[in-house]
Amino acid sequence: MAQLTRILPQYLSFLKIEKGLQSNTLVAYEHDLKRYISFLRDSRNIERAETIDVHHIEAFLQELSDIGLAVTSLARNISAVRSFHDFLVMEQHVNANPAEIIEIPKASRKLPEVLSSEEVISMIDVFSDANDDASVRNKAILELLYSAGLRVTELTTLKLDQLYFEIGFLRVIGKGNKERLVPVGKQAVDAVENYLNTVRPTFLKSSQTAKSAVFLNQRGSPLSRMSVWNFVQFAAKKAGITKKVHPHVFRHSFATHLLEGGADLRSVQEMLGHVSITTTEIYTHVDRSFLHQVHKEFHPRA
Repeated sequence: MAQLTRILPQYLSFLKIEKGLQSNTLVAYEHDLKRYISFLRDSRNIERAETIDVHHIEAFLQELSDIGLAVTSLARNISAVRSFHDFLVMEQHVNANPAEIIEIPKASRKLPEVLSSEEVISMIDVFSDANDDASVRNKAILELLYSAGLRVTELTTLKLDQLYFEIGFLRVIGKGNKERLVPVGKQAVDAVENYLNTVRPTFLKSSQTAKSAVFLNQRGSPLSRMSVWNFVQFAAKKAGITKKVHPHVFRHSFATHLLEGGADLRSVQEMLGHVSITTTEIYTHVDRSFLHQVHKEFHPRA
């Protein structure tokens, strides 16, 4: 008869010697399995492995869920229990592993931070109200980030021959060197053309080798990711926005606002340059949150 409390030290020794698990992992497994064994003993009056079935394991996991255990911790507990039962089968204490059919939950993807359209405008206005060359450039960049949903690297590596403003498009080189055509709104086109005509020539140096880059710093070099990060942070602070704002937030906002406005998911996927639509689907959750908020605010019996 396989008494669980006696087998646990053997299993932990097996993990340490045969599997070479690190001490912190061993401690986590020991903690999880002691809790599992205590639950079986105290809640189900079970002390021997051969009397455990899948319903007992499900009840244990439900209790962990009820006490508010995070999905990642729940997944670790399932792994520990499943592995322990594998050991019981290997040592011929039982004939089958009842935890084998228990699925490990996937951690939910964190919803991205999104700006409202008013917050986007307030950040752009920070640079609209200034007349210096850097502000003209920075306004053009924010307009383009929001209008085209660009990744910051796609923006800083953007070349002059990728601008097709006469037809309202950009040719973007995305991840994996994949190209896509992205539409650009009139306000972004106007802001970028204003920068190209009035500011970029003053930034461009005759000895500068990267003459094809769209966005330059005042030394005539292509603008860095960190520079974009810094002035986005500056604009957020100046606009009084307390959210955690970084350049990628404009991409999140671009996608979310399109979906809120009724754009279909496939079109948004194409504009973002996502290989899989499942990557784009995270924005539908943001959109649903918005819909729920609207329903709660305006429905008379919400």
